[in-house]
Amino acid sequence: MLDKMTGIIDFNAQALSLRAERQKILASNIANADTPHYKAVDFNFAQALSQAATIAGNSRKTASTATPPITSSRHLAIAQAFGDSAVRLQYRQASQPSMDANTVDMDVEQAKFADNTVRYEASLRFLNGQIRTILSAISGQG
Repeated sequence: MLDKMTGIIDFNAQALSLRAERQKILASNIANADTPHYKAVDFNFAQALSQAATIAGNSRKTASTATPPITSSRHLAIAQAFGDSAVRLQYRQASQPSMDANTVDMDVEQAKFADNTVRYEASLRFLNGQIRTILSAISGQG
């Protein structure tokens, strides 16, 4: 029973961490909108969350602490932020090529940033609700 409760909280905590990391990446893209030759990056949130949940589930079952190999110096900080799961950053294709080879499209980046912000807040509220429910059950105020 306790494993189910902590598993749900762990999953939502991982989702929240991934949302926070994605927010940093999108903010970096926006900050570098005028940097020549900057390539906008992002990651597939659903795939990263699925990978993180799979790794977390396997580590609970086998107590394994193996980490994936770090293939780039940029992967280190992200791999540390998510424990065993590493986010695979992907370059975004430019919809309108710019003269300075920058692939940041401000409209796309701002829309993704706003969408991620709303989803981050929703994840945070959901996690807080789960914690309140568990605390209510523990204290017997059903």
